[in-house]
Amino acid sequence: MRTRVVAHKGDRGQVTIEFLGMTPTIIVTLVVLWQIVLVGYTFILAGNAADEAVRQGTAAHRGERQAVCEQAGKDKLSDAWRSGATVSCPSSAGYVTADVTLRVPVLFPGTINFPFDVTSHTGAVEEEAD
Repeated sequence: MRTRVVAHKGDRGQVTIEFLGMTPTIIVTLVVLWQIVLVGYTFILAGNAADEAVRQGTAAHRGERQAVCEQAGKDKLSDAWRSGATVSCPSSAGYVTADVTLRVPVLFPGTINFPFDVTSHTGAVEEEAD
């Protein structure tokens, strides 16, 4: 007795068509995930820049505190984030604070930015000079 194998030609190429149909969805999902990573990374950079700024600001003399603090806040940033960054370091009554504001890039750092900013605020007690 022979067994006959019957090929169904109606399903040929179905996987290819389904993959091509899903490709835009896959690409959009990856782009959205990448943008979420950039927003999160911008928050991390802003926090780190504020920490560095206040750390250097507490150790600096009062007259040069703003310049030292601003320079320290921008030192660790790459050019893409440094160009739109603002760093301010007000101090009062022995307490130094640092505010860092960064622009959130759209897909590629250094090109265009979203119309909202990421801000980080940190503070520390001023160090005493011996």
